[in-house]
Amino acid sequence: MKKIRVAVIGCGSIATSAHIPAYLKNPAVEIAAFCDIVPERAEACVRQYGVGRAVTDYHDLLNDPALDAVSVCTPNVLHAVIAEDFMRAGKDVLCEKPAARVYAEALEMQQVRRETGRLLNIGVCNRFNDSVNRIKKLIDAGTLGELYHVYISFRSYRSIPGLGGAFTTKAIAGGGALIDWGVHFLDIVMYCCGDPHPRTVSGQTFSKLGKDLAGYTYTDMWAGPPDLNGTYDVEDSVTALIRTSGPTITLHGAWAQNIGQNDMYIDFMGDRAGIRLQYGAGFKLYSTQDGALLETTPSFKMSNHYENEINSFIDCIRQGTTNAADIDNFG
Repeated sequence: MKKIRVAVIGCGSIATSAHIPAYLKNPAVEIAAFCDIVPERAEACVRQYGVGRAVTDYHDLLNDPALDAVSVCTPNVLHAVIAEDFMRAGKDVLCEKPAARVYAEALEMQQVRRETGRLLNIGVCNRFNDSVNRIKKLIDAGTLGELYHVYISFRSYRSIPGLGGAFTTKAIAGGGALIDWGVHFLDIVMYCCGDPHPRTVSGQTFSKLGKDLAGYTYTDMWAGPPDLNGTYDVEDSVTALIRTSGPTITLHGAWAQNIGQNDMYIDFMGDRAGIRLQYGAGFKLYSTQDGALLETTPSFKMSNHYENEINSFIDCIRQGTTNAADIDNFG
């Protein structure tokens, strides 16, 4: 069996924590190259994983006839141009979320995918999460009855990532907490609810706690350390009300809040039953039977959704098929 040769473009945290380990576990894959504009990052991957070669300019990989596919794990500003270049070069692409900084860029990526016939998967890993897919099946089966409201919470206690860096620079990231965390949560809801059509959207973003870069006190900065000479022009908090052709969706998200706890969950509320999903974990089903209130906690083995995502991408390449993460499967 000929192995699928892939390159990882961008060797930051999402590449090293998710994409690279998942590719290495797939026996049908060979990592051919690691690419990063910081040479030390790419070289560190070659040393650590003992495979591939280090590259600093992704253009050097475009015309490699032995390369089949790439994972684009760069800052958001580069997603569209890199994905499009590789598709035009005849390579299949898995691009980390969000697809792009703005809608117009995402539409352009979709158009290139259609013109070239190459795969373009977006890194919505939760579509390959066992809990999420079980919830989708319950909703589709009518277990919740009429699903009329979904509440989304993605709130953390003072944990703005990499203050002053790429995450907090709008020209690079496109936004703050909403485009970083909110994309995942909203995608779960739209996926589970059958992609209802949005009718009205009302919201407000706030940039409050991080604007004083030097004075910001934090609990965690996983993309740090802070750059006190950098830029902070994105939201650290957001709230919104979305009316759709299906349920009404409300959300409250925050990289940083002055409440000392993390609340990362989604409530699906139906007239027969409701579900609370703890993000990245399990869920509880609340219902009634014979005049009694029931609280059910399904027990099942949770597989790694990043591995599921990568494996599905590779299967699509080998079989000439598409999956739930194909850019054409987003409303």
